[in-house]
Amino acid sequence: MTEIFSPERCETMAQVRAGVDQVDRELVALLARRFGYMNAAARIKPDRGAVRDDDRKRQVIENARSHARAAGLPEAVIADVWDALIEGSIAYELRRFDALRADAPAR
Repeated sequence: MTEIFSPERCETMAQVRAGVDQVDRELVALLARRFGYMNAAARIKPDRGAVRDDDRKRQVIENARSHARAAGLPEAVIADVWDALIEGSIAYELRRFDALRADAPAR
């Protein structure tokens, strides 16, 4: 196994790439957890129209911007990433919402 160095300790591009690959694995694991919450939302929300909540989307993006600012990261880039993440999450949640109701008995 390749040792993963902190960015400050990297001396070669191989070390940088190994670190980036490790961070990407960690991000995917976190995204899997986040999408688990989308599964829960799809199960809990009473109607399909409740899946898209533009006020909540704005709040989440602003939270990400604030965290980016505090971390010294480019806010616009982080906001764009979160916008794409949220739109993908909404599409995923809609598919899960529909799939859960398709399997449910009619009332």
